[in-house]
Amino acid sequence: MPINIIVCAKQVMDPETPVSAFKVDREAKRVVPATGIPPVVNGFDENAVEAALRLKEKAGGGKITILSLGKSFVNDVIKKPLAMGGDELVLLQEDAFEGLDAFTTVQALVAAIKKIGQYDLILCGRQASDYDQAHVPHGIGEMLGLPVISMAANLEVKDGAIHVERKLPDGYEVLEAPMPAVVSVSNELTPVRLPNLRGIMAASRKQPTVWKAADVGLEASALRSGLELLDLFIPVSEKVCEFIDGENDEDKGRKLALRLREAKLI
Repeated sequence: MPINIIVCAKQVMDPETPVSAFKVDREAKRVVPATGIPPVVNGFDENAVEAALRLKEKAGGGKITILSLGKSFVNDVIKKPLAMGGDELVLLQEDAFEGLDAFTTVQALVAAIKKIGQYDLILCGRQASDYDQAHVPHGIGEMLGLPVISMAANLEVKDGAIHVERKLPDGYEVLEAPMPAVVSVSNELTPVRLPNLRGIMAASRKQPTVWKAADVGLEASALRSGLELLDLFIPVSEKVCEFIDGENDEDKGRKLALRLREAKLI
């Protein structure tokens, strides 16, 4: 039976950005995009796209809609889920979508999901690699009144329900929820396929659907974060290396123990 899935994907700063290129505008309380280093699709969201593709393949058909929100996008970046095999890309794009907190982000995404309409499943990455908050999947489920299962390492549809396997430190657990449902997917769902040439060419021909706040029934002026960011800065990390000398290994060990005790480390 065909399955319709919405996957929420976020464009983020490349987490592999060198420390030397990572800059913060402390006065504006924002990260400065690194020169020459393009953004990427959040890696955890790529796991969610992979999960959607596997479910669609096993179902024998369906539709995968990629949904993203932001002020601006790099087409070649945000189209990667299409190149992987997604069917449609919907972008919530305008200046009002910049700097939203998790709650306001969820409001906008839910409004878009309602406009998209028919769906069996909503998938998200376990968290975004920029702020690592993991609030959005749970907020979407709460606002839509849907069950939420987090940290999925494997997904399977059985008899109209979603079965999710989650990894635990000493094993795993299997959870079941009726569909439609919201599931956040962990990076333990691997491997994630790479776009092939055919997929890249197909994605280049697809034009995203672009909606502003008004298109989903929201007032741009009302999209204000409820949380106030007080400060954003790169923490200073000071490292001091001290060499312990001694007449021999035994003397060095004794002096090291005394030094550690003085520093209240033992």
